Amino acid sequence: MLRAALIGFPAVGKTTLFRLMTSVEEARDGTRRAEAHVGIAKVPEPRLDRLVELFRPQQRVPATVELAEMVGHATTQSLVDIAAFRDADALLHIVRAFRDERVPHTSGSINPVRDTRTMEEELILADLGVAERRIERLHRDLKKHKSDDLEAEQAVLTKCQATLEAGTPLRRMALEPQASKLLRGFQFLSAKPLLVINNLDESDLPSGLEETDPSLQEVLREADAKAVAVCAKIELEIGQLDKESAEAFSADLGLEESGLDRIIRASYELLGYISFFTVGEDECRAWTLPRGTVAQDAAREIHSDISRGFIRAEVVAYTDLVEHGSLASCRERGLVRLEGKTYVVRDGDVITFRFAT
Repeated sequence: MLRAALIGFPAVGKTTLFRLMTSVEEARDGTRRAEAHVGIAKVPEPRLDRLVELFRPQQRVPATVELAEMVGHATTQSLVDIAAFRDADALLHIVRAFRDERVPHTSGSINPVRDTRTMEEELILADLGVAERRIERLHRDLKKHKSDDLEAEQAVLTKCQATLEAGTPLRRMALEPQASKLLRGFQFLSAKPLLVINNLDESDLPSGLEETDPSLQEVLREADAKAVAVCAKIELEIGQLDKESAEAFSADLGLEESGLDRIIRASYELLGYISFFTVGEDECRAWTLPRGTVAQDAAREIHSDISRGFIRAEVVAYTDLVEHGSLASCRERGLVRLEGKTYVVRDGDVITFRFAT
């Protein structure tokens, strides 16, 4: 499951988007202690809907994304200390572009470019503190006894320190696989893929969904980050309507897809995730994988026993299955392939795993 953390300065719309994406109604107890609220968002997948129409299973099971939102007295250091943020696969930075005099901006003015850059600087500073403390500890340990492993870790962290001191996020570093493995346990914030979510004003729709300010584009290039735009206020209004009214309202505004769908799709693209499907009378289910995953590892997503006893994968492309209407018809036409453990799963594969326990 993809894990993402919503971050941002106060009064930018984090809580609204968190509630919309997860349908979680949080209880605010007034505590000043920073903590994470975690919810699950269902991944929109029209292909799964079409498979459900074909197979009419007892259950439709979409892929899901785990989202964490910070509550209480949050600082950038809180992100380092709280596991839900430290262990996230990606950071979703909510940036305020909407105008509302009733909700003053903490910096006094609406400036998405400034806020994007400031947050990136805070992430870099938080990582720098972590790197410096570990380097000091390594220096003391290496004085007591020599160790190839500790020296290798020190060398990698020293490079990270220099990168961070130059104001560059670690996600821009080109690291060898062994160096990346050494850093994995640190879960550096500026090393995580970053998606900037521009929370628009209603008056910016629909053109603002496709246009990114050139100054913000420059900041995104510097950060090696991606951006997507939504209007949380409108999404909240749409979310309170029945399906027919929501579709009519969206059409009037020129919105071709839900802003929440845009966020999840952009998150998948950012991380290089794909979807494969399992189908049958019991359930049709969508599964999420990093691009490049082999069949035996894909089987492990379903159950470790399937991976351990893997015999073969029976694979048919989604487009072929939909065109011909059934697995039996695809088999007759030779469209169902038998693949082994090292087959690289493709986006849209419909897979039946054969295994022995």
